[in-house]
Amino acid sequence: VIAGFRGTVPHGLSLEIGDTVQILEKCDGWYRGFALKNPNVKGIFPSNYIHLKNACVKNKGQFEMVIPTEDSVITEMTSTLRDWGTMWKQLYVRNEGDLFHRLWHIMNEILDLRRQVLVGHLTHDRMKDVKRHITARLDWGNEQLGLDLVPRKEYAMVDPEEISITELYRLMEHRHRKKDTPVPASSHHLFVQMKSLMCSNLGEELEVIFSLFDSKENRPISERFFLRLNRNGLPKCPEKPERHCSLFVDLGSSELRKDIYITVHIIRIGRMGAGEKKNACNVQYRRPFGCAVLSIADLLAGDSKDDLVLKVYMCNTESDWYQIHENIIKKLNARYNLTGSNAGLAVSLQLLHGDIEQIRREYTSMFTHGVSITRKLGFSNIIMPGEMRNDLYITVERGEFEKGGKSVARNVEVTMHVVDSSGQILKDFISFGSGEPPASEYHSFVLYHNNGPRWAELLKLPIPVDKFRGAHIRCEFRHCSTKEKGEKKLFGFSFVPLMQENGRTLPDGTHELIVHKCEENTNLQDSGRYLKLPFSKGIFLGNNSQAVKNTKESFWITSFLCSTKLTQNGDMLDLLKWRTHPDKIAGCLSKLKEIDGSEIVKFLQDTLDTLFGILDENSQKYGSKKSFFFFFFFFVHIINLLQDSKFHHFKPVMDTYIESHFAGALAYRDLIKVLKWHIDRVTEVELHEHIQEVLKAQEYIFKYIVQSRRLFSIATGGQNEEEFRCCIQELLMSVRFFLSQESKGASALSQLQAVFLSSFPSVYSELLKLFDVREVANLVHDALGSLPTVMHGDESLQAVKLQSIGKTVESHLYTNPDSRYILLPVVLHHLHMHLQEQKDLIMCARILSNIFCLIKKNSSEKSVLEEIDVIVNSLLDILLRTILEITSRPQPSGSAMRLQFQDVTGEFVSCLLSLLRQMTDRHYQQLLDSFNTKENLRDFLLQIFTVFRILIRPEMFPKDWTVMRLVANNVIITTVLYLSDALRKNFLNENFDYKIWDSYFFLAVIFINQLCLQLEMFTPSKKKKVLEKYGDMRVTMGCEIFSMWQNLGKYEDHGGC
Repeated sequence: VIAGFRGTVPHGLSLEIGDTVQILEKCDGWYRGFALKNPNVKGIFPSNYIHLKNACVKNKGQFEMVIPTEDSVITEMTSTLRDWGTMWKQLYVRNEGDLFHRLWHIMNEILDLRRQVLVGHLTHDRMKDVKRHITARLDWGNEQLGLDLVPRKEYAMVDPEEISITELYRLMEHRHRKKDTPVPASSHHLFVQMKSLMCSNLGEELEVIFSLFDSKENRPISERFFLRLNRNGLPKCPEKPERHCSLFVDLGSSELRKDIYITVHIIRIGRMGAGEKKNACNVQYRRPFGCAVLSIADLLAGDSKDDLVLKVYMCNTESDWYQIHENIIKKLNARYNLTGSNAGLAVSLQLLHGDIEQIRREYTSMFTHGVSITRKLGFSNIIMPGEMRNDLYITVERGEFEKGGKSVARNVEVTMHVVDSSGQILKDFISFGSGEPPASEYHSFVLYHNNGPRWAELLKLPIPVDKFRGAHIRCEFRHCSTKEKGEKKLFGFSFVPLMQENGRTLPDGTHELIVHKCEENTNLQDSGRYLKLPFSKGIFLGNNSQAVKNTKESFWITSFLCSTKLTQNGDMLDLLKWRTHPDKIAGCLSKLKEIDGSEIVKFLQDTLDTLFGILDENSQKYGSKKSFFFFFFFFVHIINLLQDSKFHHFKPVMDTYIESHFAGALAYRDLIKVLKWHIDRVTEVELHEHIQEVLKAQEYIFKYIVQSRRLFSIATGGQNEEEFRCCIQELLMSVRFFLSQESKGASALSQLQAVFLSSFPSVYSELLKLFDVREVANLVHDALGSLPTVMHGDESLQAVKLQSIGKTVESHLYTNPDSRYILLPVVLHHLHMHLQEQKDLIMCARILSNIFCLIKKNSSEKSVLEEIDVIVNSLLDILLRTILEITSRPQPSGSAMRLQFQDVTGEFVSCLLSLLRQMTDRHYQQLLDSFNTKENLRDFLLQIFTVFRILIRPEMFPKDWTVMRLVANNVIITTVLYLSDALRKNFLNENFDYKIWDSYFFLAVIFINQLCLQLEMFTPSKKKKVLEKYGDMRVTMGCEIFSMWQNLGKYEDHGGC
């Protein structure tokens, strides 16, 4: 309604702005209908007073539901804001001013977000963000006002009737747990913004360098953030605010420790001495100015975003500059002092939590302005495939120089260039840090009169792979005069090639380079004149060893390569270039297990090509069987590298290799034979370790088998199909025999069985590529059915066995109705055994939940009715007993154990409710007919009535889980209506049983008295929703009580009933 209407015309309906009406008829500018707030009063109203919205009507009749076809988030916002509006006014009346004002702001924010959604101009990603913000605010308001928890899926409310009760429980539990215990983020990021430097004796430009330093390991753990300040101590480029801040990314929880520090080094650009006259020298030098440190632990308490002022210190002895941050951290006060009484560095620091994509979504303005990204040194904890990096980190460490005929020590400046194979200086490949574009040369800071300067300056050289070969680093050394002219005189140089002739890159570590003396006018542009000289005292001395030993001057650098394209590992290089020295193949392969896994996964495709190339060539020389076993050993090693969490993300790379690059059409025969050979020898103790590695790799072994067979079929038109099927059948016969072996307690055999079962479900999808779904289901059924039925064996094996059953239920194989019907009996058999022994209840509950989720999704299929039959016969009784058992136990004292106890109880309850809701008239009749004696039926009814009384206890679900309580009550009353007929037929007249009738009426009375069913206490909108969906369940149960009481007849007063 967009305008008020008094309804003064005959049959007119009075309406207020904002009312929602349902239209029944229309005629010449008038509508006839009713307002949803009072559906009993119908009337007419002008059509131009109404804004039309599309809707659909469900359950036409007394309890029909009108559901708008608009976005469900809009619908929820509208109804929630209406409820809040009434309660908001009550807050004012109750003088709850704080919540009154906060709710007012939230309501206005939601209205603004609602407008954005209605306009519909948002991108998909932005729409998701807006909906996320909306639902977060709706949940906050509902929690503050004591309203119900709303189950949601992808920001939209779910209809409890459209999903299984187990899925509903999981959604409720997830939201409840998220509200109570937010999941800690595994990735963290530090936002740094430079504001200004306050100091009385400024007047020169400054460089400010931020980095993260690990005081425990005494090394930097991040790249550097570099920015320039003007003479007033303010950022030099105020028009480019993105240059003033940086985001230190991918900090793990291990980096948020008290021994991790933010270090800030400040270099001034100007005269040699801070007190010299301005006209004393025209040449500018980089000179130490000050240092500040801050423990990252100081940020953890509040994730502060406020400005901080860090004290700036200067070392007492300039030669200690390289370690001033360490001295400050260790509080060695005698080695440093304040640069000035009022000196301070103003910065803003904030810790952000979550993965980088989440940060991009939540802080869009930060990335819109182009904030610089400062990475951790080297690769992150998880290496991602497709990550292209070729960064060489160089730390300019120190030098040892002679006086050079001077009475005092030199003022040494280092100039670094990167030079290509033709002698040309590579442009813009020296990075001082994020926030500053790369440069073509680097100038070190200068230490006054110091022949043994220590710099410890970290640089990054992002040199492309195609320019790496033949390139070298040249460092030139100059004495910086303090005289009026301020000359810089060249007196020596060092160089180091980035790659050796054999293709191996400069090894990581510290290198002592030779300082070659030269004259000031020496032409270093012709690199060919010096590249033949020795460059390091540590390697390749050759015939110049005596000349090298005689030199007293040295220069040290530390290098560290972070590359996805180049390797420093000689063994890896030898393996990839095996064709150049075929006589060393055996040695190369034997060293494969010693190569670092990160090197292998970086060159995964090349390594696999090498391995299969070696196999093809050597099988012709030495015979297929011997070569294949040798190959298989290393093949398994490579596959198992991908099981490491650090390399999980490289599995798609392996998948792509199998699908697009693998060409071994005959390999499947040998792979099946070798795999079967290992499985047949599981009892041979000396082979256990190797067999375990093979079983861990079975997923990818099967992938190679399947792809190889497909390639063979394409090439031959499907020849030898029967032979292949027989090979697979024989392999799985070996598997069944292996799994059927029993062992008492923990043993090597049970360990192998556990390893096999943990990865066996991953094979299903591969077998489905070649076999019919029923064939695969039968193979899996036989394998799982061969497992021993005893429960007194190795407990860890029993747990893994159940996990394998769980993965089977979650697999694509189980989603197909044909295969599901084959697999269901063996799944239920193992569940029944575990429930009977009350073992691994959490896993049992999870598997059952998944089964019922799937049944609900496929409830329209005919096969589901038969599946329900099987589940009722197998599990209903044990499910009731399990709930009685776990609810009768005292709750554990620890909070974590108590939560786990509540979880497993809730999961089993939701499973029972799901099963009962899926049962039809036929299922209930078959169930009741299945009891051979009245005694058995009596025990069942007493048991289920007791369970129902437990389910309607107030403490069964959290206070705000009204949706779950209503669903549970609806299932209970439906089931009671089915069972009451059995009560009348079997336990009246001469078979009257007081205990069972007493249990029935006791349940019915406490059902009616539940608080969650007292509709008078609900808000009008909530009451309307409940009536539309369930009606008044108290009335239904009350009528049933009356009917059953009438049936008692002369037994109404029996025993006080």
